[in-house]
Amino acid sequence: METNPHNSTVSSQSANDISLADLVKKIKSFTQYLRSKLLLIVLTGLLGLILGLVYSILKKPQYTAVYTFVLEEEEKGGGLGQYAGLASLAGIDVSGGASGIFHGNNILELYRSRNMISKTLLSTVIFNGKPQKLIDRYIEFNELREKWDDNPTLKNISFNGNPDSFSRLQDSIIIDLTNTINKNVLKVDKPDKKLSIIEVAVFSKDELFAKEFANNIVNTVNSFYVLTKTKKQLQNVTILQKQADSVKSILNSSIVGVASAADASPNANPALSILRVPSQRRQVDVQTSTAVYAEMVKNLELSKIQLRKETPLIQAIDTPVLPLMVNKLGKIKASILGFMAGIFLACMGAAFKKISTKMID
Repeated sequence: METNPHNSTVSSQSANDISLADLVKKIKSFTQYLRSKLLLIVLTGLLGLILGLVYSILKKPQYTAVYTFVLEEEEKGGGLGQYAGLASLAGIDVSGGASGIFHGNNILELYRSRNMISKTLLSTVIFNGKPQKLIDRYIEFNELREKWDDNPTLKNISFNGNPDSFSRLQDSIIIDLTNTINKNVLKVDKPDKKLSIIEVAVFSKDELFAKEFANNIVNTVNSFYVLTKTKKQLQNVTILQKQADSVKSILNSSIVGVASAADASPNANPALSILRVPSQRRQVDVQTSTAVYAEMVKNLELSKIQLRKETPLIQAIDTPVLPLMVNKLGKIKASILGFMAGIFLACMGAAFKKISTKMID
């Protein structure tokens, strides 16, 4: 039996037409169903509007303190290679090998370290004319002590005194706060990877805390960074200075010895050479000490030059200034978003109910 291709095509088109008609019918049916639930949808939208308005009123604004600075470092080598051999005569390294782990972008990781954040939290600043630790301020505006009232060990906990003698509980709280600040409060980044500008941003519900925390963590980290970068060369300068002072003291003693020897034999007999030996010996000591002292001073100055070259230049560009930038959800925007969310959820709920009813039937 032969099949007519023309009839097959007609049947296929009829099936497609029926499917499209069914789809249009279902859409009309669903639209009518939503119209029957219009009052419920509108009431849900109004509820969302009210909730959005209440949220915008109760939600505290978030302040942002931004501190930007430029970090300029001397490249390794520094142009003093020709003097390295001269300085090495005194056993001093001026080769500029201070790059190491504290070089370049690693300063960003310092800002995220537990040690730097905890030191900043434990620093004392002035709030409205009164000294207060940043950690106490953070606990206060986050109302953490109210949450700790039921726990006798936490109720009266204090963070005064030497941090090295803190208890296990105190250290545990500081670690928890440090992790929270690292995730939600502090952001450190380079806006442009090609430039040496670093941006430190602090987000907080407390405007004064955001400002003071940004200022203090920048000062804490940058001071530690500079001290660590220059520690080795600073030790070299200190050693050279002590050696130079010691040689100078010997030189002064030798000069006094020459004068003493001359005074001991003011009218020495020229025919007796033995009388000139003490004075000549002292003069040799003076000449030797003078040569050594001159070399030590030269090495000392070279080491000081290298210290200045290795010291990073950190220059503030923008510092946090009150009033800070504030991020707050406006009442009108929150109401509109709440209304739209309410309508959307009501429509989705109605659709889910209709589909569920059909599946049960």
